[in-house]
Amino acid sequence: MMKRPDLRIPAPRLLPLTIAAMLLLLLVKTTGLVRAALLPSAEQRALSAVEQSVVTAAHAATPPGPAGAPSATTPGAPQAVESEGATKVTVPAEPPVSAAERALLLDLRQRKKILDQREAALAAREAALDAAERRIAGRVDELKTLEQRLIALDAERKQHQESSWAGLVKLYETMRPRDAATIFNDLDMNVVLPVVDRMKEAKAAAILAAMQPEKARQITTQLAAMRTHETGGG
Repeated sequence: MMKRPDLRIPAPRLLPLTIAAMLLLLLVKTTGLVRAALLPSAEQRALSAVEQSVVTAAHAATPPGPAGAPSATTPGAPQAVESEGATKVTVPAEPPVSAAERALLLDLRQRKKILDQREAALAAREAALDAAERRIAGRVDELKTLEQRLIALDAERKQHQESSWAGLVKLYETMRPRDAATIFNDLDMNVVLPVVDRMKEAKAAAILAAMQPEKARQITTQLAAMRTHETGGG
């Protein structure tokens, strides 16, 4: 009786596939730990969902072993649990953040808080400086307006004063020189000098000639000194 050849299909080699799956899971776990220490909680949750998808895809890509064969697992690796014909992947909880990483995060948050406080203080100081600059600019405008007003008032005063002196000068110019000289002999020098200074030279000369010699000399001397002072001659 001839012996039938063995037609059983050889079982696939599971060791390389298992090692590849373990390396992939180890890479995913390492990436998750690093990002968990650096990224905010919202991004961490998103990355955890991505890791879950990667783990599910890795288990789906691993072919099931032969019946009765023990499955190769690694401590900390996801465990496949069969329930009612469906395969569920249970991912172990991620290890907590280390004390050094927590201290680093707290230090970074504290530095950020200090920088925010400094920025707020600088913004407040800049706002105060801007307000002070606006107040100073407004005050300068007020002073310029006041200066222009004082200049206008002084010009108006001088014009009114000149009009008053012009009327008085005209009065004495129309008088006879002898009569004007008689009056000038008794007037104060603060009145005689401005009048004589504004009179025509011919009229002033005739009146000075008719005045008392000493009074005429005083008028001439003080009038010359006044004109020299006005022209800046010392």
